[in-house]
Amino acid sequence: MKKAVFLGAFLALAFAAGAQKTKVVIATTEGNMELVLYDKTPKHRDNMIKLIKAHFYDSTLFHRVIPGFMIQGGDPDSKKAAPGQHLGEGDVGYRVPAEINDEYFHQRGVLAAARDANPEKASSGCQFYIVTGKTFTDAELNNIEQRTRRKLTAAQREVYKTKGGAPFLDGSYTVYGMVTKGMEVADKIANAPRNAEDRPDKDIRMTSVRIVKKKKFLFF
Repeated sequence: MKKAVFLGAFLALAFAAGAQKTKVVIATTEGNMELVLYDKTPKHRDNMIKLIKAHFYDSTLFHRVIPGFMIQGGDPDSKKAAPGQHLGEGDVGYRVPAEINDEYFHQRGVLAAARDANPEKASSGCQFYIVTGKTFTDAELNNIEQRTRRKLTAAQREVYKTKGGAPFLDGSYTVYGMVTKGMEVADKIANAPRNAEDRPDKDIRMTSVRIVKKKKFLFF
């Protein structure tokens, strides 16, 4: 009986470990943010993991910040950018096919892929943004629905009214992760003094971006 209970516990732990999402820590000059990457957007998840393992994001800037909206980073040109230099056009030479999933909407805290105006809505191979957002009224959400021709669910409406986000982006950009800890850091970055191009006056750098290794279970 004890063996059966132990085996059941072992299988439960193994299943739980296998079901864990990929965890990422973005360390910045303003503090750290912890995120998870969604498994239902595997192309974006795997692309970010590849770039992180190559240390691609280390020393890049959050080069575009807008209070009540979002912070954007990942431009490779930002690593050695001069003060006031225009940023936002750097890339890695490829796009990631869109993985727009209605389950993942632009609520506060989500990680999403930046993109240019390509008709396929394919994402930048490297640039991303984190939504800080703001709250919306029912009337504002009604106007957004009319403008975007997208119907919000009751649950999404409640989130946008209480937690906030950027509902006008839904259906246009791929959301592929979520901040689980450190949103106060994202808010601090979003509210940094900035120039006319929304670049912070003082460089806000990603000092390192790393995958959090899963814990190994030891059995005796």
